[in-house]
Amino acid sequence: MSKTQSPAPHEPSIQAMVWYKEEHWDTLIKLFSDSHLLPKNYADWLLRAEEMLKKVEADGDVVIKVFIDPETFPAWCKEKGIEMDSNARADLAIEVATHQNFGLNV
Repeated sequence: MSKTQSPAPHEPSIQAMVWYKEEHWDTLIKLFSDSHLLPKNYADWLLRAEEMLKKVEADGDVVIKVFIDPETFPAWCKEKGIEMDSNARADLAIEVATHQNFGLNV
């Protein structure tokens, strides 16, 4: 007789997601060195982002939206000596999320 093991329960986590405000979209696209990898307009980006948000939340995780600001992001990148690309955006999101005091109530 073999015993089947049930999968380990999903441990909820906090995930940081880069987020943009519509009024900042055009300015940010001009700043990012990899803007060609992003959707052409804010509406398309928002649709994709909201789909990802729903998936993450459906998995039981908590999302922190980290807004990229066109005034502070360039200075942050310069201070770190990094290019304004997807890696920098992800690094900023992680940095912001780890400096928050969030707890999961499950």
